[in-house]
Amino acid sequence: MNITIAKKDLLRLVGRCQGVVDKKSTMPILANVLINVDGPNSVRIAATDLYLAVAGTAAAEVRQGGSTAVPARDLFDRVKMMPEGPVSVSVAATGATEIKSGTSPRRYRLHGLPGDSFPALPEPSADAPVLELEVEVLSALINSTQFSISTDETRPHLNSALFEWDGDHVRMVTTDGHRLTKCEASVPGRQASATMLIPLKAIAELRRLTDEARAEPNREGQPPMVTIAQSGPNAFFTLADTRFCVKLVDAQFPAYQQVIPASAERAIRAPRLALVEALKAVSLAASDRTGGVKLTLEGGTMRIMSESPESGDGFDEIPIDYSGETVVIGFNARYVLDVLSVLADEEVQILLSGELDPAVIKPASEPANRSFVGVVMPMRI
Repeated sequence: MNITIAKKDLLRLVGRCQGVVDKKSTMPILANVLINVDGPNSVRIAATDLYLAVAGTAAAEVRQGGSTAVPARDLFDRVKMMPEGPVSVSVAATGATEIKSGTSPRRYRLHGLPGDSFPALPEPSADAPVLELEVEVLSALINSTQFSISTDETRPHLNSALFEWDGDHVRMVTTDGHRLTKCEASVPGRQASATMLIPLKAIAELRRLTDEARAEPNREGQPPMVTIAQSGPNAFFTLADTRFCVKLVDAQFPAYQQVIPASAERAIRAPRLALVEALKAVSLAASDRTGGVKLTLEGGTMRIMSESPESGDGFDEIPIDYSGETVVIGFNARYVLDVLSVLADEEVQILLSGELDPAVIKPASEPANRSFVGVVMPMRI
C-alpha cells in the first residue's frame, strides 16, 4: 500500500476512531485502526470493538493498493505532529507502516498487523429500511437526554437510550431509575416505525459525530442529514462520509409512559437561571452522600434548604409564580440541575402533586415541533 492524503483528512478520520477502539481487549487487533485503499482515489479508515464500528473515507492519491492495521493511539499522535499538507502512508516489505510528511523530512514507522487480520465490519442488508433525519434533530434528542442514562453496565436496559420513530414523530427516552428524560420532535412528511435501544457508549460517539457534522460548513446550503438503517441486531448511522454501526441492546426498556405523570395538582413557573444558581449554592452544604435539598413552595416564593452533619446548612429563596397551598418536597439537587442545564428557556414549569410523587420539569413554552419532559423522583429529607 502506498497513498498520499491531506493531513487534516487523515487526522479527522483517525480521530473519529479513538472512541471506538478497544485498548483493553485480549484481541490486540482491536486496538488498531484499519487503513484500506477503497478505490482508485480514496482511502477508508475503520475501527471496531466488535460492538461498535466506525468507518470513514477521504480522497487520496493512490499509488499502490492494499491495507494495514496500525495502533490507533500511536497513529493519531504521530499524524497530529506532522506539518500541514500531504502525508504519505506506505507499507514496507518488512510489514512496517511508514508515515512521511510531504513538506518536511519528518517521518515515523509503526509496527502494525496485516490488514486482512482485521475483523470484517457489519453491513446492512440490501432490503433494510432506511430512515432520513436532520442531524440537528438527532443531536437535539441526544443532547437533551444523555445525562439520565445509567452508567451501570450490569443493567443494560438502563445503560442505554430508547430511540423511537413513530409515524412522523421521533423521540429519545432515557432513565437511570431515579429520573427520566424524554425529548420528542415532529418530522412532517416522513412516516416510519422503528424502535432501537442504543447503548451509552454508542450514544456518546453519536453525539461527537453529530456535533462534528453540525460544525462543518455545508456548501450546498442544505441541512446535514443522517440516514439510519436497522438490520438484524445492528443499527447503521451514516453522516456524510462516515458510517457508524452499533450492536443494539437486546433488553426491555422500562414502560416510560407509566412513569410520566398524566396530571399534576400543582403547577409552578420559575425563572430557570435563578433556580439554577440557588440550587448550586445551597447544594454546596448538602450531604455528600445524598445531595438532597428541601424545597418549600409557599405563596410566590420557593425556599431552598440543605443541611449536612459534616458541613452545616444552606439556604436561599427565589420568587416563583405559585399561589397554591404550601408544599414541602426533597430532591437530589444534581438531578434537578441536570434537567435545567439542557433547557434554554428563561422560565421552566414544574408540575407537582404530593411530596412522594415525581416532579415533572418542562420548558414554560415550547415550539410546536419539539417537546421535552424531565421527571425527577423525590427523596425523603
